[in-house]
Amino acid sequence: MHAHTALDGPAGTLRVSGAGLPPVELLRAPGTPADAHTPIGTRKAALLTLTVDGAPAVLRPSRGRLLRRSYRVDVRTGGFRYRLVPCSYAESRLTRDGVRLGTLSSSGDGHVTDEWDADPTPLDLAVGTALAAAFGTGASPWWETLGDIVGELIAP
Repeated sequence: MHAHTALDGPAGTLRVSGAGLPPVELLRAPGTPADAHTPIGTRKAALLTLTVDGAPAVLRPSRGRLLRRSYRVDVRTGGFRYRLVPCSYAESRLTRDGVRLGTLSSSGDGHVTDEWDADPTPLDLAVGTALAAAFGTGASPWWETLGDIVGELIAP
């Protein structure tokens, strides 16, 4: 199985498809401005609509602040609870109902690289790819982020 992603950040659209995969579509509300830090253009759940295989899914992206965990994204679909959370500078870990499925990386251009602990289900692959492409992966550790903030505050 291979997932094809079509990300248009300025327009706020992401589509994931592939042979044997349930189609996933994530849309940002029309007319809303895009932020520069999120590939889909926002982390505000109220401005995003997610469908998986044509059915609405519950999407809860966190705000993305100081801690890596603050960049997590949660989805409920197909009776499962998925979570994508950064685990290094470049990668994020995907879990289903608390069980680790693998790691994904995406630099924000829509291309996703994945490494699975076992063969993913079509739903795992489609949802994980969509989350990584839409929100990016990885984050700096809290102490480095805090150092950057302090540095900017005291810089001349």
